[in-house]
Amino acid sequence: MGYSLERKAAVLKRMLPPNNVAIRQLSQEEGISEATLFSWRAQARNKGQLLPDADASPEGWSSRDKFAAVLETAALNEADLAEYCRKRGLYPAQIAMWRVACEQANDWDRTSAARLVRATKEDKKRMKDLERELARKDRALAETAALLVLRKKASAIWGDGEDA
Repeated sequence: MGYSLERKAAVLKRMLPPNNVAIRQLSQEEGISEATLFSWRAQARNKGQLLPDADASPEGWSSRDKFAAVLETAALNEADLAEYCRKRGLYPAQIAMWRVACEQANDWDRTSAARLVRATKEDKKRMKDLERELARKDRALAETAALLVLRKKASAIWGDGEDA
């Protein structure tokens, strides 16, 4: 069954924020199968259109949708950004946080490697300290055991000292 481009665009528009109508609900209201609606949404996403899941709050958006929102708002001034956010049920602060996350995404390897090196150094130092403490306790235990053995031998040879 074929649908007109106007109807498809109207249905896709209902999937957009701030409406965010769920596909199941759209399917029931429009009489279009859920599979067709999922297919339309996937095609629109592949063309670069921002179509987040209806049941997801802006923080639950996929990273792809967040990146698309950052790209769409990159060249907007403050007034246009505010209007964009109102239309999509977002806050400008969310866009700013997503932008920072996108900017830091390519820096992940370097920062994670530095963090890993630092953690490895700390772990090695901690292991060395623990091994040193274990060796000290081993020596103390050996000394205590030797003293106990000597006391038993001395008491066996000379007695308990109660006879004197």
